[in-house]
Amino acid sequence: MMRKLWEKCINYETISYLICGFLTTAVDFGIYGLLRETGLSVELAQAMSWLGAVLFAYVVNKLVVFRNFNMRPLYLAKEAGAFVAARVLSGAATWILMVAMVKLGGDRGFIYEMFCKFTVSVINMVLNYVFSKLWIFKKKPE
Repeated sequence: MMRKLWEKCINYETISYLICGFLTTAVDFGIYGLLRETGLSVELAQAMSWLGAVLFAYVVNKLVVFRNFNMRPLYLAKEAGAFVAARVLSGAATWILMVAMVKLGGDRGFIYEMFCKFTVSVINMVLNYVFSKLWIFKKKPE
């Protein structure tokens, strides 16, 4: 039973999703950190870093994780629309959690903000995998 569970959970898709999720998180953190260093508010920095991460995530999830190479314009529009809709849901949850954690935490500094960012990123990654696997890049029966 453990072997079946291991094979179900540890495979190309989950490993590549974790790697691409790590890279997407790095894009998100990088943009957020740069924008905060320029003095942009936490609200705007979070929103803009989210947008950059979503664009990056769509490309790597489509091509690398789920190996979906269907590039027909109507298909892409529907798929990208579903991807963005799902990311809006998880992004809104992430944005609310991030802003609430930072505001409720008071002025604890940049390290605390990065801890908050990491915490909400983990929650976000799990939500996004579920949306991607079960809705957006769902394998069609052949």
